[in-house]
Amino acid sequence: MIAHLLAPVVPAAARALAIPRTLPGGAGVALTFDDGPHPEGTPAVLELLAERGLRATFFVIGEQVQRRPSLAAEIVAAGHVLALHGYRHRLQLRLGSSQVQDDLARGSAAIEDAAGASPRWHRPPYGLYSPAGLRAVRAAGMKPLLWSRWGKDWRRFTTPQKIASRAASSLAPGDVILLHDADFYSARGSHRLTVQALSLIVEQLKARRLATVLPV
Repeated sequence: MIAHLLAPVVPAAARALAIPRTLPGGAGVALTFDDGPHPEGTPAVLELLAERGLRATFFVIGEQVQRRPSLAAEIVAAGHVLALHGYRHRLQLRLGSSQVQDDLARGSAAIEDAAGASPRWHRPPYGLYSPAGLRAVRAAGMKPLLWSRWGKDWRRFTTPQKIASRAASSLAPGDVILLHDADFYSARGSHRLTVQALSLIVEQLKARRLATVLPV
């Protein structure tokens, strides 16, 4: 259980559980966004990505997909990946085995209904897997993916510059950047800071000649 708690921040713990924090091959950097789709944050992120010709992975919440199925479909139509963050934004450690399985099934169904395809990737709320949750994700045919860089953009008192500095400092091929395109479960309005920070992050990627890649 200790390894499950440490996996989001301790590479050795993630390796012990075979939960990737980076992408193999080192072809580029993965931009990932959690907690959407959001009526303001997601379109703003999609617009910026389209302007720069970039692709990203969106770890969405099933109940938010059900509220905005057309927005989830738009993510896929734009060439991005829809992945599952859960049907509801609940800590797995507080859920029993059957509750986790139900959450995964409902979340996957919401994505399938909206976008016509089953999610292949999963990231738990707060980045924390329970032993039962990790088993259930793999049994459902999904792959877990955490992150190696994060902007901590959910905080109330932060700035786009701080977010970009945390997310893009010492980037290397294979890194997975965690950001949030929604403020449903974080500081109100935080998605606006994320969009501003994303512009700065993209400039740093360009300066370092790092492409954005999707998990495969």
